[in-house]
Amino acid sequence: MRRKPAFRLFCGAAFIAALSISAGPTAAFAETKPDEKVQEAVIFDPAKVNTFSGAFLAARTADVDQDFATAITLYQKALEFDTANVEIRQRLMIAQLLSGDFEAGAKIADSLKNDSSVERVTTIIRALAAIKHKEFSAAEKILKYTGPNDLDRMVNTLLTAWARAGAGKGKEALALVNGMKGPGWISIFQKYHAGAIALVTGNTEAARKSLNDAVADREGGATATDTYMRAVMALARLEAKAGNKQKALDTIAVGDTFAPNYAPLKALRQSIEKGEKPLQQVETATEGAASVMFSIAGALNREGAEEIVTLYLQTSRALDPKSADTLILLGGLAEAQKQPDRAIAFYREVPLDSPMHRISELQLGLTLAQTDKVEEARKHLKSLLESDPTDIRSYLAYGSVLSDAKDYAAMAANYDKAVEVIGAVPKKSDWTIFFQRAIAYERLKQWDKAEPNFKRALELNPEQPQVLNYLGYSWVDKNMNLDEGIDMIRRAVELRPNDGYIVDSLGWAHFRLGAFDESVTELERAIELRAGDPTINDHLGDAYWRVGRKIEAVYQWNRALIGDSDDVDKAKVKEKIANGLPPLEKEAENTAKKEQAPPPPVAPTPAPDKKS
Repeated sequence: MRRKPAFRLFCGAAFIAALSISAGPTAAFAETKPDEKVQEAVIFDPAKVNTFSGAFLAARTADVDQDFATAITLYQKALEFDTANVEIRQRLMIAQLLSGDFEAGAKIADSLKNDSSVERVTTIIRALAAIKHKEFSAAEKILKYTGPNDLDRMVNTLLTAWARAGAGKGKEALALVNGMKGPGWISIFQKYHAGAIALVTGNTEAARKSLNDAVADREGGATATDTYMRAVMALARLEAKAGNKQKALDTIAVGDTFAPNYAPLKALRQSIEKGEKPLQQVETATEGAASVMFSIAGALNREGAEEIVTLYLQTSRALDPKSADTLILLGGLAEAQKQPDRAIAFYREVPLDSPMHRISELQLGLTLAQTDKVEEARKHLKSLLESDPTDIRSYLAYGSVLSDAKDYAAMAANYDKAVEVIGAVPKKSDWTIFFQRAIAYERLKQWDKAEPNFKRALELNPEQPQVLNYLGYSWVDKNMNLDEGIDMIRRAVELRPNDGYIVDSLGWAHFRLGAFDESVTELERAIELRAGDPTINDHLGDAYWRVGRKIEAVYQWNRALIGDSDDVDKAKVKEKIANGLPPLEKEAENTAKKEQAPPPPVAPTPAPDKKS
C-alpha cells in the first residue's frame, strides 16, 4: 500500500508529573457530564460561563485540544468561583507554560512553591526564572534536590552549574558537572555541558577536552542526538575560531557520519568553508540553562511525547528566544498537534541572520500548504528555489506541495531539474530525489520513465523499505517480475514490520496473485497496525469475500466508506457492498481490459535534512 509521501526538513521527567495534572478530570468531576448547551457556550463565549464545573470542564476540553488561550481564560474563570483551588492553579500554570507565557507560569510556580505535589516542577520553573533575571545565587538556592529520580537530579545539577557559571564561579561550575554521578545515559549531557560551561567561562583547554570526549561518545549520542550534535558543532566552532579550519571540518565530518544531512550541521559547514568563524550557540549562562531544557526536550522527542517536549522547549525558548533549532522543533511539534497556524508563527520567528532561516522558510511553505493555502505555498517555495537553484531541499519541499496538489507533470519537471543539479555522481542521500521523480512519472502512467528512477533510488539506498515496497508492489500490480516484486515487499516488511501500509502491500500482493488465505493473514495484521484506514479496510473486504467470509467483507467495505478520505473509490466500494465481487473468471477478464488502477498510498518519505 502506498500512502501520499510526506515531507519534513528538520526534526531532532521533571515535568511528567506536572503533565499528569492535565491528563484528565479529577475524581470529583470524572462522572460529570456537562449540559451540551453550557459546553458550547463556554467554548465560543467564556464570558457566559456561570458555574465552576462549566468553566473547569470546558477548560479541560480546550486543554486537550491544545487551545491554550481558551484553556487559560477558562481556568482563570474557574478560579473566580474557587480562588483556593490548588489543582486549577496547577493546571493554569502548565497551560501558561505550554502557551509560551513563561512569566505568568513562573508567577504561579512561585505561589505554589510550598505545594509538595508539584515541587519538582515549580523548583525548575522558579530556578529558570531566577536565571533568566540573572539572579544566579537565588537560582542555586532554589535548586536543591534530594529525591531518587536520576533525570531530576541531572537537570537540577546542570542548572545549578550554569547558575554558578553565571555568578562567576566557573571552576566550581565545572567541578560540579565533572563530578556528576548516575546511570550511563547521563554521560553525553555531562560532557557537552562541561564543554559549554568551559567555553563560556573562558577555559578553552577544558572545553576542547570535554567536547572531544562528547563527540567520541557515539553511544551516548544515540540517547540524545540533538545534544550530541550540539557538542559536534560547539567543537567545530571552537576549532574554527582558533584558526584550525581543517580540524573544524573534520569534526563536522564525524557528525555527518553520525547524523547524515543534519540541517544545522550543513549550514555550519558552509559557513566554515567560507572561512567564517561562527559564534558559539551558547555564549551566556542564561543560554546554557536554556540548552539544558533543549537537551532534555531533544532526548524525549518522539511520537506521543509532544506535550512534554513542547513544555521543555517553551521553557528553553523563554531563556533563549532566538534559538533557531528550538523554534523549528516547536514548529514541528505544533504541526504534529494539528496546529499549522501556530507552527507557521514559530517558523516566522527564526532570525533572518540564522543559518537555519532557509530551513524555517522551506518548512513554512510546506505548512502553508497544509492550511489549504496551496497557491501561496507554491509561490513561496518556488521563490526560494529560484533564489538558490542548487539547494536540493527546495526541490523536495516544492515537489511535496506539487504532489499534494496532484500536479504530477509539474512534479516530474521539478525533479528532472533536481537530477540535473545533482549531476552524474549522486550521493546516497539523493535517493529521495529519484524516488519522488519515479512516483511523479508513475502517476503520469509513464512507467518507462518511472521504473529506471525507482531502480536508481534502490542503487543509492538498497535497503530503503519505501522504495522496495513501491517498486515491488508496482511490479506485482502490473503482473511482471512477480517473484522479485513480492520478495521486495517481503524485505520491506522485514525492515518495517510495524508499518501497516507496507504490510498491506504484502497482503494485497498475495491477493493479486490469488493467494487469498495468505492475503487475509497479512491484511488482518495491517488493519491491526493501521486501524480504520479506508484502503486497508477495502482490501481486507475483498480478501474476505474471496475466502467466503462475505458478511465480514461487507462490514469492511462499509468501514472503508467512513470519513472524507479520497484514498478509495467510494462508488466502486458501494457497488461491491450491493453486489459483491464478480466471479474470478469475470474479474480476470476485466483486469486484462482495464487501465492500471491508482496505487494505494505509501508511508511518508523522509527528507534528506530530517535529523537522524
